[in-house]
Amino acid sequence: MENFLSPSSKPFNRIVLVVLDGAGIGAMPDAPEWGDAGSDTFGHILESRKVNLPNLQSMGLGNIRPLAGVPAVEQPRGSYGRCALRSNGKDTTTGHWEMAGIILDQAFPLYPNGFPPSIIDRFIREAGVPGILGNVPASGTEIIKQLGEEHVNTGKPIVYTSGDSVFQIAAHEQVIPLPRLYEICEVARAILDGEHKVGRVIARPFLGETGSFYRTENRHDYAVPPPRQNLLPTLADENLDVVCIGKIASIYDSMGVTQDLTAKNNQQSIDQTIKALQDETRGLIFSNLVDFDMLYGHRRDTEGYARALEDFDARLPEIQNVMRANDLLIITADHGNDPTFPGTDHTREYAPLLVYGKNARPGVNLGTRDSLSDIGQTIAETFGLKLSAGTSFLRDLMMARSADQPTPA
Repeated sequence: MENFLSPSSKPFNRIVLVVLDGAGIGAMPDAPEWGDAGSDTFGHILESRKVNLPNLQSMGLGNIRPLAGVPAVEQPRGSYGRCALRSNGKDTTTGHWEMAGIILDQAFPLYPNGFPPSIIDRFIREAGVPGILGNVPASGTEIIKQLGEEHVNTGKPIVYTSGDSVFQIAAHEQVIPLPRLYEICEVARAILDGEHKVGRVIARPFLGETGSFYRTENRHDYAVPPPRQNLLPTLADENLDVVCIGKIASIYDSMGVTQDLTAKNNQQSIDQTIKALQDETRGLIFSNLVDFDMLYGHRRDTEGYARALEDFDARLPEIQNVMRANDLLIITADHGNDPTFPGTDHTREYAPLLVYGKNARPGVNLGTRDSLSDIGQTIAETFGLKLSAGTSFLRDLMMARSADQPTPA
């Protein structure tokens, strides 16, 4: 790999990348082409009421752009900007892959009319199920209300999709036990690794009785394998740690992952991020906070989203307090999911970019980045490596810092 910086000039030993899943910060110029003109996840939530985000504000959230109730600060504790999504898409896999240096020219396929018989018939046959229910785009909570009782009575799994490239399989845990559900999801993944290349197969288990079905936290994602030329194996190949938290490992099909820490909600992801920071590691800690997207964005729960932002903000000092001198924290998103916007799908928005480190000068305006891949390139350059996409902003932070004191060896 080509070195950008000499070993003596690298100021960070570890990067903590936290993805606020679905937390966009305003529609991109091409949003109308996606039916998302006017979407603004952060903006509309902050307009809904006074949302208390003092720690994100102090890092520079309000310096990215005007936001209701979160004014810019004169001396931000972090650096700030926003990232465009260059890839053709607005889903979890697309956004996370782009962070790792993969730009998708062709979007993952969508199925607004359900999956064709060639997929469904083969799935029924190879998975050995008595048939399927659904095969329509739907909200996960709504479809188990509609079809949950029939599923319990027939044993047929519920198959559905959404505005994303997903093949979702919902099943009651007492009808199709978790090991069996995961098994049939693996069958679906193998089928969909062919010509269709659906972005993710997702196990969606639920429990409860008719009229009170509820999804459990035993969801599992099966992503299409990414190209190997991406950030995670690039780091792992250099014997650097790649610690993944929440659904991160599944998004990359575990490629390049050296440690996978289980977390099924925001609070568990934060707990595991803190735990990972307390360990002796060198490389990347990569965490996803799924609740913003799964519980509040898709369900169009503006108040729930606001509370979740406040909860994250309140715990942000816990993360920063366990960071070491040579740690760098990057907070961003993978796409938008505006809870005030019509429908239940993701929205084509910029991702916020906040960067904090004790060895990084605060207050650097990182501007509007051309791509989320700038994040991956910055992480790669930190360790003297290079990806095929993205423009690093590491030098911007270091040059700004050099005005006050030399970069530590």
